[in-house]
Amino acid sequence: MPDQPARPISRELQALRDAALDECLSGRIDRRTLLRYASVIGLSGMGAALGLTSARDALAASATTASPSGSATPARPTPLIRVAGLTPAGAIDPLTISDPASVPLLNQTCDYLVVDDEQGKLVPSLATAWHPNAKGDVWTFTLRDGVKFHDGQVLNAKDVVATFDRLTDPATGSAALSVFKGVLSKGGTRAVDARTVEFHLDAPNGNFPYYVSSDSYNAVILPASYAGDFEKTFIGTGPFRLEQYKRQRGATFVRNPTYWGSPAIPDRVQFVFYADAPAQLLAMQGRQADVMPNMTVLSGLSMLNNPAFKVLAVKSSSHRQIHMRCDQGPFADARVRAALALTLDRDAIARGLFRGRAQLGNDSPFAPVFASTDASVPQRHADLARARQLLSEAGVAKGFAVTLTTERFEEMSDLAVLVQNAAKQIGIQVTLKVEPQSAYYGAAAFGKSDWLDSTLGITDYGHRGIPNVFLSATLTSNGPWNAAHFRNADYDRYVGEYVGALDLPAQRKAAAQIQNLLLAQTPVAIPYFFDALTATTATVSGVRFSAISQLYLERASIG
Repeated sequence: MPDQPARPISRELQALRDAALDECLSGRIDRRTLLRYASVIGLSGMGAALGLTSARDALAASATTASPSGSATPARPTPLIRVAGLTPAGAIDPLTISDPASVPLLNQTCDYLVVDDEQGKLVPSLATAWHPNAKGDVWTFTLRDGVKFHDGQVLNAKDVVATFDRLTDPATGSAALSVFKGVLSKGGTRAVDARTVEFHLDAPNGNFPYYVSSDSYNAVILPASYAGDFEKTFIGTGPFRLEQYKRQRGATFVRNPTYWGSPAIPDRVQFVFYADAPAQLLAMQGRQADVMPNMTVLSGLSMLNNPAFKVLAVKSSSHRQIHMRCDQGPFADARVRAALALTLDRDAIARGLFRGRAQLGNDSPFAPVFASTDASVPQRHADLARARQLLSEAGVAKGFAVTLTTERFEEMSDLAVLVQNAAKQIGIQVTLKVEPQSAYYGAAAFGKSDWLDSTLGITDYGHRGIPNVFLSATLTSNGPWNAAHFRNADYDRYVGEYVGALDLPAQRKAAAQIQNLLLAQTPVAIPYFFDALTATTATVSGVRFSAISQLYLERASIG
């Protein structure tokens, strides 16, 4: 496809660009952070402005790409790539999926408007350009020309409108409603012409492009005529087409000859479903599979230093949130909450549970991967003397007994034991209640869920390219996931300022206020953010994946 002509930027966007450049040139942010931010507001040319001249810099600064992988086609053709996947939790439906086993199936045949790449930078996919209005409550996207769905229909703006009306309609049962609530409502997506779409938001939002990117795994673009039964066709615009899908067993996809990007290298991609990580690992060790997505350190220890395999890593915002109820019991006192957080040796936890494949958490959802995170906020470290002092000041110098409730998932049982042992050092006696996920989450409503009702709990949160959902859903006064029952008017105001800010300095200012407030109040402790991992056999190359479970195989090859 020919490149789109450069779009002159408005004075507002020029001001945003200049402010971000000043941040970088002054040393307050690095080049990678600048490029991530520029990608959000649809600005290209940042690399040239900084004098980036190397091939790597040019690739990072590029605002267009033929396909999400963007790598050169190797000479050797590849007949088949075999994937050892987990069994999906239910029907494969773009509207309702929420499990990591389903996401990589979806993105074999479907595309997003924008792709969140391995560095957290947004790159074009079905949309080639995007930009906000001056207020940040209307975002305009330009669609790629000549894209076809697998049935021959040509992609146009009406397909995008229908997709997002479906995702934002409360009557559809959309899994994306928790993401779009308060951001985009049904009817807010409008076709300007065949290749131009406007998103009229509920409120200004400086990071909106992430909401319609691969960061929202439900947001694949489907035809306006789509009426359900996705498993029968897997219809989309992606690099592969469905050959066969068998529930509980597997799926096979073949190269899409009409794909808008570079033709896929593999002739065929085959997913075989396995019940759990040990079964996936056996398939890899037995050379029955070439790729193992969604690997964890604990499930793949035998592959980490084995030359027969490659373990690929992507930095992420995935974390575990230790909530402490702020409205009742011992944790109603912020000093008690801070005391518990001060018992955690974050360095040791990250090394022990993740073999160093994690970054330290600082008791707020602002992960190191986010462009807006203020790294100047002091890092919290274990300090038992200060923890004991805080308990004494709170009138519980001898400690107290409490039950910690959590889910049986990945390393979380081990983390619960580490919290139990750490708390014991200052006299807090923790009894563990580790439940199956179905029991822990229950009805996912206050008064009906161990997750939302427990005095002390640990919850898993998967990767997001921006912290907005973590900030709003889990900690604002009316947040639907506010397990800490935290209510703070200053916090709510700071989050509103952060979400609405378009320029990076304003985002970082609000982020610093949020980070410092959460350190002072400590409704949650977040000890680490861990890397997303995927394993391949040593002869496989060209596999790309995201921290939110997308698996890109169109550039994959063997040998």
